[in-house]
Amino acid sequence: MIDLKKYEVWFAAGSQHLYGDETLKKVANHTKEIVKGLTNSPKIPVKVEYKPVLTSSDSIYKLCLDADSSPSCVGLIFWMHTFSPAKMWIAGLKALQKPFVHLHTQYNRELPWGQIDMDFMNLNQSAHGDREFGFICTRMGKSRKVIVGHWQDESVREKLAVWMRAACAKLDAQGGKVARFGDNMRDVAVTEGDKVDAEIRMGYSVNGYGVGELVRFVNQVSESAVQRLIEEYHDRYRLSKALKKGGEKHESLREAAKIEIGLRKFLKDGNFMAFTDTFEDLHGLKQLPGLAVQRLMAEGYGFGAEGDWKTAALVRAMKVMASGLKGGTSFMEDYTYHFASAGDRNSKRSPQGKVLGAHMLEVCESIAHGKPELDIFPLSIGSKDDPPRLIFTASPGPAINVTLLDMGDRFRLLANEVTVVAPEKELLKLPVARAVWIPKPDLPTAAHAWILAGGAHHTAFTQAISAEYLEDFSEMFGIEYLLIDGSTNIHEFKRELRWNDAYYSVKTGKT
Repeated sequence: MIDLKKYEVWFAAGSQHLYGDETLKKVANHTKEIVKGLTNSPKIPVKVEYKPVLTSSDSIYKLCLDADSSPSCVGLIFWMHTFSPAKMWIAGLKALQKPFVHLHTQYNRELPWGQIDMDFMNLNQSAHGDREFGFICTRMGKSRKVIVGHWQDESVREKLAVWMRAACAKLDAQGGKVARFGDNMRDVAVTEGDKVDAEIRMGYSVNGYGVGELVRFVNQVSESAVQRLIEEYHDRYRLSKALKKGGEKHESLREAAKIEIGLRKFLKDGNFMAFTDTFEDLHGLKQLPGLAVQRLMAEGYGFGAEGDWKTAALVRAMKVMASGLKGGTSFMEDYTYHFASAGDRNSKRSPQGKVLGAHMLEVCESIAHGKPELDIFPLSIGSKDDPPRLIFTASPGPAINVTLLDMGDRFRLLANEVTVVAPEKELLKLPVARAVWIPKPDLPTAAHAWILAGGAHHTAFTQAISAEYLEDFSEMFGIEYLLIDGSTNIHEFKRELRWNDAYYSVKTGKT
């Protein structure tokens, strides 16, 4: 569903006519070689498109307008090969709406010490050309990512790839649509938010639909389509005896298949990128969509339970950033804790506090360790038939938990780096998909900081991308970003929150 190869990043070098045609030809040739090198790198997820050398205010302005109007351009890379007087860039940067990265590099890796002459010096001026460009960007308050290093270095290409993936997620959100079946869970605060401000700030729209509109799609599903999907379930998962043909709960699986087929068609026909539902509004559906949600997330859709549209859009954005990378991304919830006791330090049990993350049903199979089990159990909420669901434990390894919050005067993206671990014992009686993790720097500090920042109980959880992606993503949208990691301490975190409150109060004019 998510194909980053349809996107492109435009690469343009800055210079000026003062150096003459011969120098400008060399600038162009060097730029083309860099573009070719980036395009051929397996780390780069999109096409890198060469653009002619920029030597005037008019050419810069036109390129920026063209980039903004291009449906495939996610952003631009600017590099000053020579000195490029910054006043030429004002009109273009003022007009530019798409994100850009300032690549501070140079064509040659090393200095040819014995052969350096003024021709070489005039040609290779990135060291001070990029400083001129950097000044005007800062003077104009232009948000951008700065990457320093030689263009052939893997670390530089990795940082470019991170930025490109974040830029893809931003473009994906522009005009994106989130379908909200019903409202949010009653009386819950954190899943609410300003949908108008979200569309102004981030580009996607959130609109409500009656569950009856979905039911109409479900009721139109053919028996042959249901049978084909049942066969896919058999091939892909370990089915319980009760769900197999002839089993006492087989009809529940058939109903789940109908819901999945109908929901997929509704989302596809409406060109939606994400959706929500709530167990308090299921009129006309026999069961809460569980299996359907898990599988649609695995295809790239964003999802938020109980009407949580902010998390649904965030899950989608993180899936775009993670497309093609190892590891999964899912809707998640911090459900319950394992507080390690002092006695654990002297036993075989882990002395570290842990979080058990799960939800009623809706955790994406992309994070599963091994082949998921497909089974059915009672759902003690919602007053509907028991829904089938995929049951698994998340793969061990580094991950990050992220939430998007509406703080009234701004949106805040809050992230916590975690390490997923195996449960200390088998979870034999827990009939849902789950993940167990150790938050950084530790459970008490992470939970303390999360609560101080107003962090939600719903999150987007990923093992595919790192905090750097989220920082780039936040800067592109101009939203606040907070990270809880291995170096977090509460004293400094409180101070960061106060500084941020002061900054946004001045920026927005709200007190």
